[in-house]
Amino acid sequence: MKIAICGTGGFSREVVPLAWEMARAAGARSPEAVCFIPKDGEPYAPSVNGHPVIPLADLPEDYGIVVAIAEAAIRRRVDAEMRAAGRPLVSLIAPTALRRGPCEVGEGAILCDHTILTADVRIGRQFHANIYAYVAHDCVIGDFVTLAPRVCINGNTVIEDDVYIGTGAILRQGTPDKPLRIGKGAVIGMGAVVTKDVAPGETVVGNPARPLERR
Repeated sequence: MKIAICGTGGFSREVVPLAWEMARAAGARSPEAVCFIPKDGEPYAPSVNGHPVIPLADLPEDYGIVVAIAEAAIRRRVDAEMRAAGRPLVSLIAPTALRRGPCEVGEGAILCDHTILTADVRIGRQFHANIYAYVAHDCVIGDFVTLAPRVCINGNTVIEDDVYIGTGAILRQGTPDKPLRIGKGAVIGMGAVVTKDVAPGETVVGNPARPLERR
């Protein structure tokens, strides 16, 4: 298998080792088995960290696509474009990522090193979990959700589409009859301790987490 990573930013470069391990496991030996796709209309170097940069229009059809872009709106758009073009979307799962118990993970996920999913977790499309993030039992996560490093999602939590959760944030455990709910498009700031539901589109910060005051 050959893998093309959308974008050349920080996270795209961070997941190259995962893509390379996957390509090597499928028999690849050349660095060209992993490449980058530049953003539309932006100048680009011919290679990044030893791997070629190939515009989508020139990309051979035998490459699977990984959308390693943190911003949900862009990830959603690129995902739709790739599906409309008939390009295969693949997931990257680190060898050290653990799935402890039955769980469902949608197409296009990236599970980085030392991430953990536990029992009866359901996750939608294009999920990103950065290093040391975990999702505990009975959580339901929508599409295009991003967990930065060391995010802690405790059990019985519902996270709607397009949510971004910053580094080191902690979400308290809900209950089966009253799960903690994070609304669509919400942003949880780094280090936040979330003890209450978060409304759609809201940004919360601090311990305990409160809505960010705009000045």
